[in-house]
Parts: sequence; structure tokens; C-alpha cells
Amino acid sequence: MDDSSLKGLLEHLPVFWWEVDEPWQVLERGGGAFADTGTAQRFLDRMHEERASSGHPPQEARWQARFDGRTFDVSWPPEEDGARSRTRGLAVEVDAHPEVPRRYAAFADLVDLAPAAAFIRDREGRYLWANHAYAHLYGTTPAELAGKRIEDFDAPAEAARFRALDQEILTLGTPVRHTLGYRRPDGSAGQAVGHRFPVRENAQTCVAGIYVDITDHLRTLVQRQEAEEHLQALRDHSGLPCALLSANGRVVEASTAAAELFRLSLPDLVGRRAHTLLAPDPELGRLHRRWHGLIARRTRRVETSTVLVDAEGRLRRAQLHLTTVGHSAARARHVWAVVTHQSLAHDAHPSLTAAQVRILSLLAEGSTNSDIATSLRLSRQTVDYHLSRLRQLLGAATRPALVARAYVLGILAPRAWPPRSATAPHPLSTV
Repeated sequence: MDDSSLKGLLEHLPVFWWEVDEPWQVLERGGGAFADTGTAQRFLDRMHEERASSGHPPQEARWQARFDGRTFDVSWPPEEDGARSRTRGLAVEVDAHPEVPRRYAAFADLVDLAPAAAFIRDREGRYLWANHAYAHLYGTTPAELAGKRIEDFDAPAEAARFRALDQEILTLGTPVRHTLGYRRPDGSAGQAVGHRFPVRENAQTCVAGIYVDITDHLRTLVQRQEAEEHLQALRDHSGLPCALLSANGRVVEASTAAAELFRLSLPDLVGRRAHTLLAPDPELGRLHRRWHGLIARRTRRVETSTVLVDAEGRLRRAQLHLTTVGHSAARARHVWAVVTHQSLAHDAHPSLTAAQVRILSLLAEGSTNSDIATSLRLSRQTVDYHLSRLRQLLGAATRPALVARAYVLGILAPRAWPPRSATAPHPLSTV
């Protein structure tokens, strides 16, 4: 029988032969023990490791090895005449049934390095194969799992449950989808979802399974739901007027306090364009620029002052806080708007000049008319005229009433001292 005839014969037997060079490059290999090249290569790598270990010195010619739940007699003759350029080996499976093909070898190769956890067990609950993701669940390696039983890694109660699931597959003979709870290596509860199905391995019907760990996904969903519930509670019970705005400025959600602020019902407020809730104001252009900066993610938060208009046309100055939501998109999709301070509602009045606002701030500070005239380098008569005009515009008969109206109408900042304009672009600005 020539060499080619011998190789052809070995292809139908439960054996595996190989020939490699000194740097362990495969020159030839064959036999019928493995149905795919991936499994054959893993076997060769295992033999190389075992021969290099202290338990198998170079002069040892034979030993017995376990691989994927199978037992092999390995024959590895020493090199003849000291030649180290090539070395040959032969592995013969013990108690094999070569007439039965391994139908699911491709399944093992496909998911060997997949993130989903996969395994194959025989009827006795013995692991024939497992991938790295499955072994990781138990804090071990696929090689350590092979040949072990369920009870070697799971608590008795869980092992009994897993055996019952295996028996269900063997009885039905069809795939079954399962959601499993299990105990993670750190002691926390885990959950996985996947399928178990019957396979033929080494002339027997076994159980294969592939599962995806959804523990972290479920935990994230729970955390998100809790965050939404907390945000909803703050929105509905904090008493602050607030609204969630889309990138194009439309109201998506709003609190009851916000609807009351604008004298609208909540359904009428949701869906409204935000610019319809803003009164004409010299600072409106600046607010628009800062809004576009938020949407473009050039900034995350904005605090500003603006004038709001309600359904009855009454105005009030408000301190507005704007914050973008989310980090993933290149452009912000939503912005939370919260009103933290607001003036009393009032009818529209003519806009005040910068000099008039400055006079009001000095008046609120306690300055006399003469002090105001000196500070602004105006004549006493000019200051008297401005004060008289301010009483008419704001409907205030006395100096104290004029100061009070300036604050409740939002002309002067309520939390600043010395008094200053509520629309000043900088905290230290006097106007």
C-alpha cells in the first residue's frame, strides 16, 4: 500500500496524524478524528503545550490526552538520527465510533470566540465543549470545563434545574428558548436568555446551548426607568416651572407649574413653539445665540434672564436655566428649561433707557437725588425729570414704591447688591 492509500484509509478512522517542522509550522495533517480544520488545529496546539510541559519530556513517546470530552492515545516518536527539522505524531481516539459524523462541529467553530456563551453537554451532564464566553461565567477556561459535570461548577439546586432543562430538550427533540437566572462569580444574581437544542456528537444525542447575558442590559433599563421616575417626580412636585424642549424649540413635556405660569392648560402648552412664549426684549437675540450654542454642544448649560409672556399678554421677567440632555449625538436633541426666579406678572410698559435703569439702581441703593446727579454727571433737574417719568411709567407714586416696582417687575436683579439691572450681561455690570 502506497503512502497516498494509507492517508486515504486514515481519513475514515478515528485517528489524527500530523507532521510539523521545528518552529511548529504544520507541513501535513489528516485523519478522520476531526470534522473541521479549526478543531484539528486546537488539538495540535494542545498537544504542543502538553509536550512542552514538565509532564511530557521530549523523550516520552506515548501518553493519553483528554480533548473536548474525548480521550486519545498520543504517539509522538522521538526524532530519528537527531534530525529536528521535522517531527511526526499520531493520535488514536479511544472507544470512538467513526461511522457517525460530528454534525455540529461547525457550530462549535462559529461561536468559539463569540461573545455569546455556548456549550455542548452529553446525557450525563458532562461538558463535551464550551467556548470562552461560557467558561468566563464560571471564572475558568474551556479546557477546565471539558469532561467535568454540571455539579462541578453549579450549586446543587441550580445543577438540578439545568439537568431538568437538558432532559426537556432530549425528550422533546426540538429547540427551546429559555430565560435563566444564575449566580455570577461575584455572588450577584445574573440573567441570560438563549436557546437549547439537540445535537449529535460522537454517536449520541447531546444538548447544546447558546445564551446572551442580559444582566447589565436589564440593570441599565431599571436604572433608566428609575431616573425617569425621579425626573418626573421633580418635574411634577418641585413647584418649579420647567419644560423639555426639542432642538427646534418645541415643548415636548412640561410641569403643571409651567402651564400655570403661562396661564395655559398642560395639553395646550405641550407642542407649542417656545418662541411664542417669549416677549420682545433687547436681550432676545443673545438668548437665541446661546440656544444655538447649546444645540451645537459648544456649551452644556446656560443661565440667562428673559421676559415671558402669558396667554393674557402679561409679562414677567424670569431667570432661565437651560441644560442639554444626553451626550451621544453630535447635536443635542433636547434641552431642559427651568425657571428659578420670576417677577410678578404685569402689563407691558415702554422700555427703559440705560440711564433710567441706572437711576433706579442708585435709588434702590439709598442715594439722594443730588447723589444720583453727581454719580451720573447729570444736572439735578435732569434727575428730577427722569424720576418723575419713571413714576409715570411704572405706576409708582413715591420713591419707595418706585424701588419696589423695579424689583417686582424684574427690572432690578433681586439677588444682587449693590443693586443692578436684571438684564446686565455680567454680574459686576451696573447696567
